[in-house]
Amino acid sequence: MATTQPTSLLFDNPPESVASLNEIALDEALDALDPLRHLRSDASDFARDDEDAVVVPSQPRSILGETIKLTFPVNSPLVSISLKVDASHGCGGIAWPAGEVLSNYIAFRGTRYLQGKKIVEVGSGTGLVGLVAGALGGTVWITDQAPLLGIMEQNVTLNNLQSCVSVRELNWGEILPSDIPPAELILAADCVYFEPAFPLLVQTLSDMAISGSTEILFCYKKRRKADKRFFTILKKKFSWEEVGDDPNHEIYNREAISLLTLTKRP
Repeated sequence: MATTQPTSLLFDNPPESVASLNEIALDEALDALDPLRHLRSDASDFARDDEDAVVVPSQPRSILGETIKLTFPVNSPLVSISLKVDASHGCGGIAWPAGEVLSNYIAFRGTRYLQGKKIVEVGSGTGLVGLVAGALGGTVWITDQAPLLGIMEQNVTLNNLQSCVSVRELNWGEILPSDIPPAELILAADCVYFEPAFPLLVQTLSDMAISGSTEILFCYKKRRKADKRFFTILKKKFSWEEVGDDPNHEIYNREAISLLTLTKRP
């Protein structure tokens, strides 16, 4: 595929603002060609100095139809989830660190926190976080794009959670399906990775959070400087703060993972 040389390369000493703008344009073009490039290796300058060169293990087709078992909370297991993972579905078909952190936190909060709540997970992938919420008493809708519905349905059946966990297609930025009800709790983990989807994700979260009373737990792993642009978009519609009652907070913060509560602006 022919590519156009970035404008910044045409300057001997481009102004800082021009160089920055064209770096962003180049980054977006590369993302469009390979959305997972930032997850495979640290080829750019976004990582912290103390991070290893590899951000996550190489994922491609090495994981095909495996089943793993995860228990939460890790220190005093309350719920066990069997999870089919399959990288042939792309990045959504495997378990990611922020999903495990969020699963661990809601399990730490326990059944009294989740019992009877209407809960929607966005960007569910395998469905892990929503499955944990369902196993602990929530009425849950796990959502993602069409290619991932099959693996989510398999995981619901594998854990015998058909009575409390439903699978729905949800494409960020589109009108919310009528069969996904207003949620009391919205869960999102490892959804910040593909830059063109940033405004779509924010729009969907805003559409789902019908009032400031809707609780949103948002867990993500910082992987690159461009992630800041997600929060620039997010702050137009939400305020946020870090969850303060998670005993594992310092542990996952060292891995550049943050767990936030989002509040919709009036």
